[in-house]
Amino acid sequence: MATRVLQRISNGLYLANNMATSAGHAVILSRSLAISSTRYKEDSWFKSLFVRKVDPRKDAHANLLTKNEESNLYKIQFHNVKPECLDAYNKICEEILPAIHADKYYPCELVGTWNTWYGEQDQAVHLWRYRGGYPALTEVMTKLRENKEFVEYRKERGKMLLSRRNQLLLEFSFWNEPVPRDGPNIYELRSYQLRPGTMIEWGNYWARAIGYRQHNSEAVGGFFSQIGNLYMVHHLWAYKDLQSRENTRNAAWQHEGWDEVVYYTVPLIQHMDSRIMIPTKASPLK
Repeated sequence: MATRVLQRISNGLYLANNMATSAGHAVILSRSLAISSTRYKEDSWFKSLFVRKVDPRKDAHANLLTKNEESNLYKIQFHNVKPECLDAYNKICEEILPAIHADKYYPCELVGTWNTWYGEQDQAVHLWRYRGGYPALTEVMTKLRENKEFVEYRKERGKMLLSRRNQLLLEFSFWNEPVPRDGPNIYELRSYQLRPGTMIEWGNYWARAIGYRQHNSEAVGGFFSQIGNLYMVHHLWAYKDLQSRENTRNAAWQHEGWDEVVYYTVPLIQHMDSRIMIPTKASPLK
């Protein structure tokens, strides 16, 4: 009988132990699920910081960023000139480009023309404006093909160039339209290659930021590409000299909000470049 009692006690203890073990496993499983759920939520939150949420839009980005009441189109040209030909290149440009600018027969304006001082050496940069958009551009190109002086100019120019490229641009609505200004000035062209899909975000930040950069009238024009390298932004600035540039840029950091703009726009950039340029005699921007 004593043996049976001991056996029952042993069986009871074994059963109790199994129940406790099962309960422990259940608690561990429950905790594991809770931890997994928490980690999943944290992981999802963390990933959300890097996943860009795109709001549905019913209009092209260009229409959201430009002056809707105007239809100005800009063309920027980059000409890499043979070093020994730069003076001759500037001379023929001075003879032809101002004449096209002044002739009302051509619906275009020469905004500015420069030689690069710091950046790509022996480079000429020209900026044209076409009032009337693409039809105006097409009209000018058609008429220039019939202009014998311009055709001859292109032939001579071609002998002096190593390479050339251009872009068609629109202007940001929150920048001033470039207008002729007296000199002497130096000009900085800051070019930003943005990550695809970030142009609206860039525009939203710079719509506020431009207010911090108007105190010395240094802002000349702001543009973004439509044809050529896409998602490219160009900001054009004017300064009296390099020291004035340094002082003006440093002063921007004293304005509350400028640091925030820099913090949030830098991650939008894939590549950036700066050119310091000197206007040529033919440039309306002196």
